[in-house]
Amino acid sequence: MSLARIAVIGVATLAALGAGLLALNLSQSEPQEPVIITAAPAQPPIRLVDVLVTKSEVPMGSEVSGSLGWQKWPEDGVGPDLVLKSSKPNAVDEFSGAIARQSFFAGEPVRESKLIRPDHGFLSAILDEGKRAVAIRISAETAAGGFILPNDHVDVIMTRRADSADGKSQKLSTETVLRNLRVLAIDQSVEEQNGQKVVVGQTATLEVDPSQAEALTAAQQIADRLVLSLRSLADSVPGSPGYARFLLEQEKAQRNKIRVVRYGRIDDVTTSQ
Repeated sequence: MSLARIAVIGVATLAALGAGLLALNLSQSEPQEPVIITAAPAQPPIRLVDVLVTKSEVPMGSEVSGSLGWQKWPEDGVGPDLVLKSSKPNAVDEFSGAIARQSFFAGEPVRESKLIRPDHGFLSAILDEGKRAVAIRISAETAAGGFILPNDHVDVIMTRRADSADGKSQKLSTETVLRNLRVLAIDQSVEEQNGQKVVVGQTATLEVDPSQAEALTAAQQIADRLVLSLRSLADSVPGSPGYARFLLEQEKAQRNKIRVVRYGRIDDVTTSQ
């Protein structure tokens, strides 16, 4: 075999080996580098702001002086009616002497709508629009044994003696003159204190509308006794289960009432039907 032929065969062999190695390298995928997680994903930071809160429990009708302070609060949970240190940095001093219109829990954010400035009357502030406050004399016998407290609801029952038609004897008449009145205060107390024993008051202040105020004033003049009948919470407050039934009873009572004028006397008679 000539030298030239041997050289051609060698070159061809080397070319075949090179092509095979190249095809082998192309067929193999490159190894990927492993991904190592070194830390947990970072959470977005929570922005905090200073909000005015009550540091201790404040009963309704009490001063908030000494019970106010600043507390960090998530900015996303701040409502438009909360007091912020950024807008009122001197709020603790500004609200000194203010009176709580409603009770506050410890740590509760303060809303200005629940505070009464010291230059305003407290009782007039807790009255609903169009309502009046009228006080009547009470005792343990006429006020459910002393267990009627502020914010309870009561009926006013009037008892009186009147001459019979022949004028020779007297008859005892009893009727409920007003229903579902809110008790604003017993004597000077506007809220029951936790752990305090029940004290029998001598005066109950009731929330009435103008016509009810006139009726209650007249009833105190002609009645031998006025009794407060404590109502259940279930049929006293709007939204309670029995409140609709109370409204129907009120409408029926007004529909069945007849005014009788006889011998110069005016009597309101309630029919049974």
